[in-house]
Amino acid sequence: MVIERLRAIDWSDGSAAYEHANSRALLMREYLRRAAHWAQAYGVEESWPFFDIAEHVAPEVLTPSDAAAELEEAVTGLAPSSLKKTCRGAVRWAVLRGAGGELPRDLPDDPYEPLLLMYERGGGYFVEEFLDLNGVLLRLGTVESSLSAAPFLTLAPATLDSLDAEGEITYFAKIGEAYPRSSPRGIVRRRVDDDRTYDEAFTRNLRWEPTEYLRLYALGQNEIDPVEITEIEAAAFIESTVTRLAGS
Repeated sequence: MVIERLRAIDWSDGSAAYEHANSRALLMREYLRRAAHWAQAYGVEESWPFFDIAEHVAPEVLTPSDAAAELEEAVTGLAPSSLKKTCRGAVRWAVLRGAGGELPRDLPDDPYEPLLLMYERGGGYFVEEFLDLNGVLLRLGTVESSLSAAPFLTLAPATLDSLDAEGEITYFAKIGEAYPRSSPRGIVRRRVDDDRTYDEAFTRNLRWEPTEYLRLYALGQNEIDPVEITEIEAAAFIESTVTRLAGS
């Protein structure tokens, strides 16, 4: 299944990479976080970030030769070499999981899944002074900084799509006595794109729609306080809302 996913990726789709720049950045950061935990657990921090995790967890488990041949065909021509390494690592990890061996329960599950999702949303990356995701640049950081990063666990396609939009985005949660930050009444975002400002709320229609909430609050006409939140917190609210309302 992993090889089929890799085969289906359009590695040169620059427009998709740009369109999904926000979610791709979050997915790469989450992969770096998960990989850092595995690297630390097995004492191979020097191999981080792009490495074959299964090689250190269970070196005796190898990708079958027929699958390895299919994989090499699927990754022919890809660059950089570390990208190929992660593709091989993702397949070998799937082999390890399929073998049914016991894995540490205190480490992040499916370390390659965020990276595979990122690839599916616009291809790979290039390593220069920054990580170039063909739409956004990320500072690589260190194992230590990745270990302390906030987990990004809401990976549903609808959630990822909702985070992708043009411009500089700031998220706010509507909080109050009965609506703490962890479970706000709703969320809004302010996008600034080409010197134009767009205020939007994530509604019961499960999409972003224009709102006057922030403007009215600034005028003193809204009593529900907005508090700035992270995009990871916004994603958690969106996913919980979609889960709760999708059936209706």
